[in-house]
Amino acid sequence: MAQPDYVPLSTADKVRAPQRMPVPDAWRPDRPAELKGNTHPTGAKLGTPGPDQGYALKLARQFEGRVKPASGEHEADAIAGCVAVAMKRAALFGRAPVVYDLELAFTLWGYLGDAPAELVAFRTPLFQSASHHYWDQRGIVDRVPDETLRLTPAQVAERMTSWRELLKVD
Repeated sequence: MAQPDYVPLSTADKVRAPQRMPVPDAWRPDRPAELKGNTHPTGAKLGTPGPDQGYALKLARQFEGRVKPASGEHEADAIAGCVAVAMKRAALFGRAPVVYDLELAFTLWGYLGDAPAELVAFRTPLFQSASHHYWDQRGIVDRVPDETLRLTPAQVAERMTSWRELLKVD
């Protein structure tokens, strides 16, 4: 409703003219970190982008207490490394993480029990302090080939006797 003409207005109450913003300069993708092309670069330690990957952290809470680290290992390190593997698997399928991604990762690295002694000896230095070091997590993920990530958790559990075939072992 408009204000009558006979009511006095203070300066703050008067309608102000809009501020005009300048026209922006032309934009070109020439920044140093700009992605070139339609795909994300691939390679060691570059990661795999995917939707809502942080949801894997919430799902990992379901595995707290179920994870069985060996002596000298910590549950937080196991969770950090396996969450990274689960995020890569989810991104490989172009979706957000689900509990089966985490189940595959924990099974693959032998954290849900009955891990072969050789696997425990192999994973212990890899997962040491993984919860504190991003590059250690990337190293864990880079040891899992895409062919392994395409398996189901049950198929991984069946093949644990030949675990070296499921991982990139130097």
